[in-house]
Amino acid sequence: MPKAGELTYLANLGEMGRAHSLEKPFSDPYCGIALASIGFIMTLLPPPPARILDLGCGGGWTSIFFAKRGYDVVGQDIAPDMIDVARQNAERHGLTDRLSFLCGDYESLDLDGSFDAAIFFDSLHHAEDELLAIRSAHRALKPGGLLITHEPGDGHATAPESIEAMRLYGVTERDMPPRLIMQRGREVGFTDHRVLPIPHYLYDLFYKQRDYPNRLLSKRRWTMIRRVLKILFDPDPGLSSIVVMTK
Repeated sequence: MPKAGELTYLANLGEMGRAHSLEKPFSDPYCGIALASIGFIMTLLPPPPARILDLGCGGGWTSIFFAKRGYDVVGQDIAPDMIDVARQNAERHGLTDRLSFLCGDYESLDLDGSFDAAIFFDSLHHAEDELLAIRSAHRALKPGGLLITHEPGDGHATAPESIEAMRLYGVTERDMPPRLIMQRGREVGFTDHRVLPIPHYLYDLFYKQRDYPNRLLSKRRWTMIRRVLKILFDPDPGLSSIVVMTK
C-alpha cells in the first residue's frame, strides 16, 4: 500500500534523514532554488496575516517560512513523525503563536472554508488520488481563495531517482503536469488558472555557470528557453510548473 510508504518514510531514512528534514532547506543541495521557489510563491499569496494551509508539509520548513513572513499557517502531513519534526521546528523558531500542525490524509480532510490560500509544494505528486486532494483544498478555502501548486510534470514517475525512491521506501511518485491539476481543479469548482515556470528552469536558463560565449547558445540553453515559452504560451505544457487557481 503506497500510503504505508509515506507513513514510514522518515523512519526508514533514520536519524540522518530526520536531521536533514529538520534543517531543510539549508541541508539540501538545491537550497537556493528551494528558497527562490518559496519567494516566488509568496509573491502570489495575499498579504499577511492571511490564513494559509500548507498541504503535505513534511518536516514543516515551508510552513516555517510562511509563518516568519507573518501568515497564520496550518501545516498538514500524513506521517505522525513528520508532524513531530514540524512541531519541533516551530518551537525552536518561536512560531507556535501563528503556526500549528495537523496529522491526517490530505485526500480526506474536512476543513471549514476559513483559509485564504492552500499550497501543495512538491507534495501533490505523492497523492494516490489527486482529485480527492484538490477537493480537500477547495473545501478548506474561502470564496476567492487561492490554490497554489509547485509540482513536477511529465516524466517524473519514470525518472531514475523516482523509481529508486519507490523501490527503497514504497512511496508514491507520479507525474503531476499542470493540465491534470487544472482538469481536477475545474472538476471540484475552481474557476480560473495561471501556469508559471518553476525557478529551476529559470536557474538553468539564466544563472547556471557557463563558459561564455561558447555555451551562450548551447542546446541545453535553448531547451530551457523552449520550456519556459511552452509553459507561458502552450495550453498543455506538461512540464514542471507552478499552477495558481481561484475558488
